[in-house]
Amino acid sequence: MPQQFTNRAQISYNNTVVVSNTVIGEIADVLSISKTALQDSYTVGEQVTYVVNLINSGTAGLTDLTLTDDLGAGDGTAVPLSAVAESVRYFVNGVLQAAPAVTAGDSLTVGGVNVPAGGNATVVYEAFVTSFASPEAGAVVTNTVTATGAGIAPATAAATIAAAEGPVLSITKSLSPVSVPENGTLTYTFLIQNSGNAATAESDNLVLSDTFDPILSGITVTYNGATMPAEDYSYDETTGVFTTKAGVISVPAATFTQAEDGSWVVTQGSATLTVTGTI
Repeated sequence: MPQQFTNRAQISYNNTVVVSNTVIGEIADVLSISKTALQDSYTVGEQVTYVVNLINSGTAGLTDLTLTDDLGAGDGTAVPLSAVAESVRYFVNGVLQAAPAVTAGDSLTVGGVNVPAGGNATVVYEAFVTSFASPEAGAVVTNTVTATGAGIAPATAAATIAAAEGPVLSITKSLSPVSVPENGTLTYTFLIQNSGNAATAESDNLVLSDTFDPILSGITVTYNGATMPAEDYSYDETTGVFTTKAGVISVPAATFTQAEDGSWVVTQGSATLTVTGTI
């Protein structure tokens, strides 16, 4: 932001000092900076792309500037982002330049950035979201980049992204017993787990489907240990196609706890469905 300065003069004569009025001036910043995250939300383990734009409104070029991104942790602990050093790209007036000097750790430093007079420079880089970023609904990660160099006041810009909200499901299927005699009975167990910060809703239209081969006959179905009503699923004994009615299966949200080191531990929500039949 612009820097304000003040000063005043004085005259002295015959052992008398007279002070002038105070004049107030402003040193206008010639460098402006902005930062954008290309994703609106984050998920732990995924990458986020950041774009930093530098504009020089002055009549002289700015050389050898340094950009420093705090990766979301001003105090250097529990850093929620991990920069990918080799992802850094540097453009001047839209033209790709040679790779700049990059140091990645608890912060990301990009050196040797030049911004021509009346021109612009753009630095693009990616960062992984670490386990120190809260996955809870409503959580955010804000990281700030600072440009420094000779002849300019430090200029900063920040970008904020929110934790992605909604269920994140996985499914595991197991068989018991593994070795089944002819005309024997077996059970398929389906474990549906949710690592997301929201439970599934009826509007998510969750459907579990499978085609049993060999085809089962006389099936019984349980959901979380209780018998599932026949109207909540369909089964064709001629094709072996099994399908639950949309929305009858609900998987609770995961729960999150923060460890002593600041990382977040995820305990997945789960739902279990079993299908037992004779082959």
